[in-house]
Amino acid sequence: MRIGQLARSVGINTQTIRFYEQQGLLPPPDRQENGYRTYTEKHGERLAFICRCRILDLSLAEIRELQRYQDDPRQPCAAINTLLDDHISHVRSQITALQELEKQLVSLRAGCSDGREVGACGVLAGIGKGSAHKQ
Repeated sequence: MRIGQLARSVGINTQTIRFYEQQGLLPPPDRQENGYRTYTEKHGERLAFICRCRILDLSLAEIRELQRYQDDPRQPCAAINTLLDDHISHVRSQITALQELEKQLVSLRAGCSDGREVGACGVLAGIGKGSAHKQ
């Protein structure tokens, strides 16, 4: 199949496929005499795996590591569990940071009621005074 067909089958654009090829996540396809790339079902499976990993917010390095394990399936999966545990920890840190951001935004919003002119806006005043601290 050609790149457009592969892109449609997985639901991504062709530039993303080329990017994953450049990053070494997707093996290079064979080329026809006219220069068109020819992809196999294996490419589609690998690409679908990459897309599912991205939905889980795994980094390209993490995906690369998981692919190495896929390519050598006789190894114990303890390292995969460690990778996922580390990722879960990272996600939890992001959740904590987002919850703190939410508190800051709610606090800023509470500082301004509707009906004011921009010159008296509590949100702008709060941001200007530095009440929104970067975490």
